[in-house]
Amino acid sequence: MASRRKSKGAYMISAVAEMYGIHPQTLRLYEREGLLTPSRTEGNTRLYTDEDLERLEFILNLARDLRVNISGIAIILQMRERMEEMQRQIHDFVQYIQEQVLSRANATNDPSRGAIVPIRRGFPSSPVVRKK
Repeated sequence: MASRRKSKGAYMISAVAEMYGIHPQTLRLYEREGLLTPSRTEGNTRLYTDEDLERLEFILNLARDLRVNISGIAIILQMRERMEEMQRQIHDFVQYIQEQVLSRANATNDPSRGAIVPIRRGFPSSPVVRKK
């Protein structure tokens, strides 16, 4: 779905409903079901951010184009959030490994200190076998 947003900011429910051609009750339903969580003013007016609108576009794409029901949308959004969290964790892990490899590669005084697997010295070359 093409983006209908023109500027940054917060939008009231009536403006969002008009921009996307949906009834304000639909937005309230999405909020009740936990699909959207707009912020609120002191007067309790719903305000939708650009991030909320991106999420709404995704929801509307699922509902209109793919005919996914509300329960399915909730499951898809949960899976999407889990995948994004896993991607962040993998990114952090890869970054940590890269830092470790670089720091160990820069340990020039003792090559064994730069090894990923520690090198132990003084091991016997073969195990001792006793005969009876």
